[in-house]
Amino acid sequence: MSEASETIVIAIDAVGGDNAPGAIVAGAQQAAAELGVPIVLVGPPDQVGDTGGLELIACTEVIDMKEEGARAVRRKKDSSLVRCAELVRDGQASAMLSAGNTGATVASALLRMGRAKGVNRPAIATPIPVPGTTPTVLLDAGANAEVQPAWLVQFAQMGTAYARARYGLDTPRVGLLNIGEEESKGNDLAKEAHGLLRDAPGINFIGNVEGRDLMSDDVDVVVTDGFTGNVALKTLEGGMKFLRDAVFTALVSTEEAIKASEVVLPLLLPLAEELDPDTHGGAMALGLNGVCIIGHGSSSAKAIVNAVKVARDMVEGDLVAKVARAVAAGAGEPADSPAG
Repeated sequence: MSEASETIVIAIDAVGGDNAPGAIVAGAQQAAAELGVPIVLVGPPDQVGDTGGLELIACTEVIDMKEEGARAVRRKKDSSLVRCAELVRDGQASAMLSAGNTGATVASALLRMGRAKGVNRPAIATPIPVPGTTPTVLLDAGANAEVQPAWLVQFAQMGTAYARARYGLDTPRVGLLNIGEEESKGNDLAKEAHGLLRDAPGINFIGNVEGRDLMSDDVDVVVTDGFTGNVALKTLEGGMKFLRDAVFTALVSTEEAIKASEVVLPLLLPLAEELDPDTHGGAMALGLNGVCIIGHGSSSAKAIVNAVKVARDMVEGDLVAKVARAVAAGAGEPADSPAG
């Protein structure tokens, strides 16, 4: 463990997600033991229960998965999500992590931590697994249903900094999600954004990409509005789940298939591991004055462990400052302009 890791504290929303608090607390305990990263849990003590020795920051409120994010954050000021964000804001934690209400997670981080200097809107960056190579970073995956063309340029700048920091890519290829590869395709938003992205400094823009390119090695970062991004993400998740279930159902459908599965299953398991969202540590809200990791709603203990790894690595890699510098450079400011 590096010296920097010894000072990193991860604040975890213990009551967020479909499997909370059991899987969340178990994952936090495992992460603390295996990674040596200090973790604090946040939640109502009567709901969290036994923390296995991990520190618990008590609160009195929980934001439900079905609540409207920003409204709930403003109303429930003593919720686990708000307290997590305040711990980061106040320097008592280095990053926050929740598998709960996505909108409320982003809203709590935005309202308590604030935006990085020069950022118009934060965006959710989600890794899309691509077997055999690095994931494709999709953003925005749900934070902004409606966007302006200039925001998509910032998403590209932030996504580029993220792909470099998380996946070690020197010059990530950036694509604009559209209904065709031709420059003339798409609505007014896509057409205007295409021109801005093409002319923007510091972005390796390769043009329009289509939905079929998300799980290919043809692009590293894909930008779009949050409505389209979230629909694309959920469509991929549903398609992969259907295919997985269909394959495994077929492998136990007959005696012959069961015998064949003894050979086939060991070959499929590594692929299943790569496609498992629990493997990739969740999404990240970019453009904030702090690290905010968003796990999927059905996160398991394994997902929490991997999300803690991502949070630790992004703090150690000073991602927040790198994103701010990328946005500042794109706006023509000095490359060493500090984050706000």
